[in-house]
Amino acid sequence: MEAMDFRREGLRSARGAVGRVKAAGLRRDERGCVNGAACRMQAVDLKPGGFGAGEKWRARVGLLAGSKPWISACTGLFAARARCYFYAPLPNTQGSVDFPTVEFEYGDTDSRGAELAELYSYTEEPELSTNRRCFEEEFCPQARGRQWPELDTAQQRAQILRLLEGLEVVSRERRLRAARAILYLAQGVFGDCESEGDVLHWSRHNSFLLYQLGTFSAFLELLSMEIDNSQACSSALRKPAISLADSTELRVLLSVMYLLVENIRVELETDPPEWKSCRETFRTELSFPMRSDEPFALLLFTMVTKFCSGHAPHFPMKKVLLLLWKVLLFTLGGFEALQVMKVRRREELGLPPLPEDSIQVMRSMRAASPPTCSIELAEQQQKRGHRSRRPLMKQDSLDIYNERDPFKNDETGVDEEEGDEVDGGIEGELDLMERDALLPTIPAQRPPIERVSFPKGLPWAPKVRQKDIEHFLEASRNKFIGFTLGQDTETLIGLPRPIHESVKTLKQHKYVSISDVQIKNEEELEKCPMSLGEEEVQETPCEVLYRAMLYNLPQYMIALLKILLAAAPTSKAKTDSINILADVLPEEMPITVLQSMKLGIDVNRHKEIIVKSISALLLLLLKHFKLNHIYQFEYVSQHLVFANCIPLILKFFNQNIMSYITAKNSISVLDYPHCTVHELPELTAESLEAGDNNQFCWRNLFSCINLLRILNKLTKWKHSRTMMLVVFKSAPILKRALKVKQAMMQLYVLKLLKIQTKYLGRQWRKSNMKTMSAIYQKVRHRMNDDWAYGNDIDARPWDFQAEECTLRASIEAFNSRRYDKPQDSEFAPVDNCLQSVLGQRLELPEDFHYSYELWLEREVFSQPIRWEELLRYQ
Repeated sequence: MEAMDFRREGLRSARGAVGRVKAAGLRRDERGCVNGAACRMQAVDLKPGGFGAGEKWRARVGLLAGSKPWISACTGLFAARARCYFYAPLPNTQGSVDFPTVEFEYGDTDSRGAELAELYSYTEEPELSTNRRCFEEEFCPQARGRQWPELDTAQQRAQILRLLEGLEVVSRERRLRAARAILYLAQGVFGDCESEGDVLHWSRHNSFLLYQLGTFSAFLELLSMEIDNSQACSSALRKPAISLADSTELRVLLSVMYLLVENIRVELETDPPEWKSCRETFRTELSFPMRSDEPFALLLFTMVTKFCSGHAPHFPMKKVLLLLWKVLLFTLGGFEALQVMKVRRREELGLPPLPEDSIQVMRSMRAASPPTCSIELAEQQQKRGHRSRRPLMKQDSLDIYNERDPFKNDETGVDEEEGDEVDGGIEGELDLMERDALLPTIPAQRPPIERVSFPKGLPWAPKVRQKDIEHFLEASRNKFIGFTLGQDTETLIGLPRPIHESVKTLKQHKYVSISDVQIKNEEELEKCPMSLGEEEVQETPCEVLYRAMLYNLPQYMIALLKILLAAAPTSKAKTDSINILADVLPEEMPITVLQSMKLGIDVNRHKEIIVKSISALLLLLLKHFKLNHIYQFEYVSQHLVFANCIPLILKFFNQNIMSYITAKNSISVLDYPHCTVHELPELTAESLEAGDNNQFCWRNLFSCINLLRILNKLTKWKHSRTMMLVVFKSAPILKRALKVKQAMMQLYVLKLLKIQTKYLGRQWRKSNMKTMSAIYQKVRHRMNDDWAYGNDIDARPWDFQAEECTLRASIEAFNSRRYDKPQDSEFAPVDNCLQSVLGQRLELPEDFHYSYELWLEREVFSQPIRWEELLRYQ
């Protein structure tokens, strides 16, 4: 039997017969029958065809015409069943979703075991035993019956050096066997371990040993060889279907490098001093180019663009993106390190400290009840036609500080606030006399609940920009004096006393960002390039990365968004889309239903991990570039906008987002390291679902928050991009995302709704007052920001295109000044002496001396001299 579409606001007081009548929404003249099965079934609309054996029937709360004849036909059994469904939890239907508060702590990454498990697809599971066999073939003849954990450090180093020698042989097969043996070491020599903790311990121990002996540099050379392997590329291009077998060497190399980066990146208190120094050395090696002219991250970006261009369809993109994300996280720093750098940078610029730590504020915030969705409103409009009056219920708005209602009942399900949203805040009335008459019949159920105390203030300190003060004074001077004084914010002569107080309050909350200082400095450098001289640029990992990415950055952003589009769950399969499943599809397709189910889970998990890695690395790039220099951030942002990143993210959220967050696309028994130390059960439908009792999927919620943060970064203070949100009708899409009761996700959704509220019209604001209230409570206030109205003086539609063009001109001027070798050609000295120019020594390549005569014959003697053109240019 199935219970659907319960009205939970009526059930909060459904205690005893009166409560059941109230839950049924009966009129006063129908409350005479309150005893026995008749009344209980009167509160339920049982359909005539629903009593057949084995058939499903629906119990819908609400009195509908024609239900009374069926009440008399019901037996006590059906009455009891109907009664039990009043208190049963509701299924997750599309119209009314009962979702509890998500206990999710946002961070740089998931747990170490989960991050290592996501490196491998379930299709790769047989290769674990292959790696072990390759290691044992090399190790056992030398070990003399001993296991790897039994060797001392010197003996382990000797074995690793012997394996590294195998990487330098000519035979491709022997190199692959040696690489697999090293991969087995990085995976934690699981054949000698008894628990998952032992596997993770030895994986970390071996990773430090491998790096200290130069393994990463050796694998980097092998990776460069495989990237340039034209034979493998052409072979993959000729194949109609690409599978795991086409990327075996690349997957082994990338897996070893990922395990080294991830294990060394994570810092523990118990690490010995040599490991800490090893970590810093590794970070420096990845951040700054040592042997080549580019950092390691740029090589991975090149692999991404080569894959998306179609020249290398066999590249294992999931492993490339995961490694790229972890390299950026390791070299640039995570969110907490970013906060520390931001505080230090403000001190260097002489700016006041930040008013609060945003990470801590968001962690202390509580989730709010979701607002009404349009489906629920439509259903309730239909139901209102079937009854005249309904009891008045207290309404929990999105205000998280509302007091508890004494009428609420604990037996109504997990989420009590959900039912309050059904009618969008329009409740029927009940006379005070009737309500007082019902109160004594409700028995005491529990001790009185302590009242929730109101907070002393809002979570965020308000901020005011210099521009806001200037606009306020400009409007005040025009009103009271009749003329303005430009950007002068000190002269207040002629203005009334309340204006003086307002300006004083605005200046008390004035916030000068690092970006404001950088923009001001850039304007001064553009005005006075000669007197100010060259800018001193600090050589940070972020600066090195941007300089290396600069000239191909548009291609990198387009490639990442192409892969994100292909991995989005809302994307439809198209013939011209890229194939991101090359490193998950087996050579032989499944032939049984269970194998197909396993592959389907693996494919969905594969796509989720790709979305997670792309969203995380894009957010890292945006945040670090913004701290390093605002125009670096704007350059990346503008190319993301030009590549349709905004509609792509909105398309991603245009789905049942709660189903995406609660998706169970994982098989716990096949996850690393569980599958290495436990005997795998027989593949059944039960084993596919065993051990997964999580309330939500961490990586999917992490991806959603990252994409919302990216969308906020792209649209903040950009009116043209805010209008894109309005044009693409993002408000209902974002409002559905509020269904997820997680404070951080709701905060970024409310931020996106706030910036476009003034463009959505009065009717939208009127019908979404709960959302407006939540914005007021949770989002930072700008003192003279009339976000709830339509009076923004910056919101002139004819300036939108000019705004983007002006920004683009500033970005190009910044890139040209700082990164172009000829800094300013009009100011550079010019040598006009012919003898001086011909006398300059030029660095020629070594092989030029051997082919000098050939070059002289081809370029000089065989070419006729056009004297007319030469004389014309004199």
